[in-house]
Amino acid sequence: MAAAALFQMPLMTTRPVTRRNAVFGITMAAATLARPSILRAQSTARVVVVGGGFGGAACARALKRAQDNLQIILIEPNAVFTSCPFSNEVIAGLREIEAQQFGYDKLAAEGVTVIGQAVTAIDPARRSVMTSDGVALPYDRLVLSPGIDFHFEALPGYDDAASEKMPHAWKAGAQTLLLRRQLEAMEDGGTVAIAVPANPSRCPPAPYERASLIAHYLKTRKPRSKVLVLDAKDSFSQQRLFEKAWKELYGDMIERIALSQGGRVTSVDAATKTIVTEFGNYTPDVANVIPPQRASRIAEIAGVTDATGWCPIDPVTFESKLVKNMHVIGDACLGGGIPKSASATSAQGKACAAAIVALLAGRAPEAPRLTGVCYNTVAPGYGFSLAGNYQPRGEIFAEVEGGATSPVDAPRELRAREAADAERWFQTITADTFG
Repeated sequence: MAAAALFQMPLMTTRPVTRRNAVFGITMAAATLARPSILRAQSTARVVVVGGGFGGAACARALKRAQDNLQIILIEPNAVFTSCPFSNEVIAGLREIEAQQFGYDKLAAEGVTVIGQAVTAIDPARRSVMTSDGVALPYDRLVLSPGIDFHFEALPGYDDAASEKMPHAWKAGAQTLLLRRQLEAMEDGGTVAIAVPANPSRCPPAPYERASLIAHYLKTRKPRSKVLVLDAKDSFSQQRLFEKAWKELYGDMIERIALSQGGRVTSVDAATKTIVTEFGNYTPDVANVIPPQRASRIAEIAGVTDATGWCPIDPVTFESKLVKNMHVIGDACLGGGIPKSASATSAQGKACAAAIVALLAGRAPEAPRLTGVCYNTVAPGYGFSLAGNYQPRGEIFAEVEGGATSPVDAPRELRAREAADAERWFQTITADTFG
């Protein structure tokens, strides 16, 4: 759509959807964050971005910086974003949760309108987004960066109530602190079980980083304890690096039971804190159950999910293959070879912004080349990484030449440098997105 061909639409005043499962996030008072001047007539194209994580915030900022006269509205119900990257260090007592939290004041200062509401409905025909306070916002282009939700039906016995006893800690915040408290309360000699789902899932190496850092906490505080990894996969990303580090740092403290050994969790009983696998039951002292995942509920409401539970996209523009004028970025996507990680999500947000600017100007977007890097810290001063480059190939992203992973037999000096690189990466991506 050319920038001059503006979509005009009066504001709707219909009542919001009130079904509980149709609400994205936690609704908070509208006064908490800046509100848009929604009563003024549109004079430029309007792009609405739903979701203020690494993808949505990066996209909103990139859109505003690329073309200042665009109206950019970021809808995010939480006043503070809590980062999943580095949250495993919070669980292990190496970091406080406040170091993971970021607000949206800097984005607002750059001209992005931030609305502190949940999205309750999306009308693709009218190009309208309904917020939980009953306001309908028209858009020319809509960007969804909704993240993941849990596929509770795929794990009998596990739901929101069960997560209060057997935390997932896969959405950073209260669950992160709950798992930390459970570790702190556990007696020396106890067992911590981590249930790892099959792919696709958010940040596939992260459960093994978590096992490593929990083992570090136990080694220093409760050395007679054990970490049990119940895995729905036979192999995982950077497996040789993790297993070498486990042997070197933790001896036999970490035990992993793979899929072929009966490690897939088939159900749980929160009342007895029992984890059921194909070959046996486990009743650990602390149960960290990471359930199967799918795109967030708001993506389903928008009509952009398919039978897989994820969102198929055009890899050049990130436009949904199911709904026109709607783009999807981040963990919710069916992205082919590109991982579900903060680094990849941020890169997608910026590439999506460039594509939207081109489309609004009537130009064909250029095919993006994205870089994603994943750092894993297995102990203080001991890290390694995996970097990849990705480009559209047919209908999906494919990994292309130029990627790299840490060598398995690297000296400890390199491991220490990569641990420091990980911290620098986190400071850079959070400043670039929120600072």
